[in-house]
Amino acid sequence: MPDAGESREGGRDETFDEKMDRNWTELLQELRVLQTGVQILAGFLLTLPFQSRFETLDGFELTLYLANVVLAALTTALILLPVSAHRRLFRKGLKETLVASADRIAKVALAGVALLSVGTSALVFDVVAGRAAGLTAGGALLAILLALLVLIPNRLRRRAVRG
Repeated sequence: MPDAGESREGGRDETFDEKMDRNWTELLQELRVLQTGVQILAGFLLTLPFQSRFETLDGFELTLYLANVVLAALTTALILLPVSAHRRLFRKGLKETLVASADRIAKVALAGVALLSVGTSALVFDVVAGRAAGLTAGGALLAILLALLVLIPNRLRRRAVRG
């Protein structure tokens, strides 16, 4: 029989503190994956102005490019935020607050990575194949990512709750 401080939720025999530590570790792993994706996209974006063809971009393409650079920087900052908060809250007994806020931050950062993927793809298609192709690719990728990152996880959650 578990002690008063232990939880058997999900079949785990762990204390509340152990659960918070495990959740924090899992969140950090997810943020590492997000960080890699943002770094790759940001690195790609940062090389573009040094290409000779960059000077041929029209106003829409330049705006889309700059919006992607800002989005990459903001998403990077979001991914770093839980680590910064952890450093400031370390040993203050606020692990539950840290885990809950990092969970929300990770969801927003995931949306940032998705939008960055959409914007970068739209820019590449626009430059290579034209405006219509860019808008189509961006819209299609947005719909696919919405399904993959929001609709399917929500469906899995509802199915698990019913089961």
